[in-house]
Amino acid sequence: MIAPQARYEHPYVVRLCHWLSAISLSVMIGSGIEIFRAFPSFGAKIPQHDLVEVPSWLAFGGWLGGALQLHLTFMWLFAGSGALYVIYQIWSRNYRQVLFARPDVRGVWPVLRHYFFFGPKPRVVESYNPLQKLAYTTAIVLGMLSVLTGVALYKPVQFQWLVWLLGGFQWVRFEHFVAMIGLLSFIPGHVVMVAIHGWSNFASMFSGWKSEA
Repeated sequence: MIAPQARYEHPYVVRLCHWLSAISLSVMIGSGIEIFRAFPSFGAKIPQHDLVEVPSWLAFGGWLGGALQLHLTFMWLFAGSGALYVIYQIWSRNYRQVLFARPDVRGVWPVLRHYFFFGPKPRVVESYNPLQKLAYTTAIVLGMLSVLTGVALYKPVQFQWLVWLLGGFQWVRFEHFVAMIGLLSFIPGHVVMVAIHGWSNFASMFSGWKSEA
């Protein structure tokens, strides 16, 4: 019987940033929903036209003030872990295996065909397949957009130039909301991909080591 082999896949900094981002993002999404419930519109306040009625059980914070405190507190954790992740990826040059690049374009459809249409499994030559790299790159861009628009919403007077560049305060609110929806859309797909690749893939985000039969 051949013993399973293991390889070191996720460095400590990557694992730390992953879990810090997961925790902070969960709190910010819940508190962000509570903040949005206070004014569920992207238009003028008078007359106000609510976009959607969001149920209270989806929200964190209990009320607007509590949600704002939670949101702003975990914002620093999310931004800090994101900055650490980007710095580490550049310093270690590990970004080459994560970021979606032009050569990956032709590999997206074979992976999609395998996952969703029972096609043949493409040959894996890197740590992440093209579809995973596209998803992670999109999540990184959405994370950066959420921080950028969040800063503009947090200090709209001090960062008037940023609010102006992003299209004005109402557009900033909308862009911040879109970034949240995008990250919410990423999470189920990410969880499904982890489940498809098995327990070892999930456990490696704790230990760093991934066993291969």
